[in-house]
Amino acid sequence: MRILGLDPGLATLGFALVDVAGAPQLFDYGIIQTAKHQPLGDRLHTLFTDLHHVIAENAPTCVAIEKLFFYRMGNLIAVAQARGVVLLVLHQRQLPIQEFSPPQIKQALTGRGNANKQDVRAAVMREFGLQHPPQPDDAADAIAIALTGCFHQGAIA
Repeated sequence: MRILGLDPGLATLGFALVDVAGAPQLFDYGIIQTAKHQPLGDRLHTLFTDLHHVIAENAPTCVAIEKLFFYRMGNLIAVAQARGVVLLVLHQRQLPIQEFSPPQIKQALTGRGNANKQDVRAAVMREFGLQHPPQPDDAADAIAIALTGCFHQGAIA
């Protein structure tokens, strides 16, 4: 089983692929970026085409995605638009989806739903034996989301 973890965003969409055969193995991770100066339609199209490419190239069997969960309204609409495109791509690819809120991800990785980002990064590094935190942050978040999907793989069917 290969789980695709996604951290949706309009400027930066983080993705990570984790193979599950016994202990989870980090297969690949990265980001899809859009330029702020581009029109919204072009940015959404970039997310659409690049995510299709990531899926075609890596053949995930299921997806773990962060739920829309915000404490501030500043970028809520932009993220919601990007997330809509992501959900459309996943539907077109007929991939099963499991959604996790940030507290659920923190709980799964650290045992505490109110853990900070450093605690989550440390858990990811420990799980995959990484010497340095994965960069950029959006990709690191996607790795945490994919790892949460691994821990809940029975719920992704």
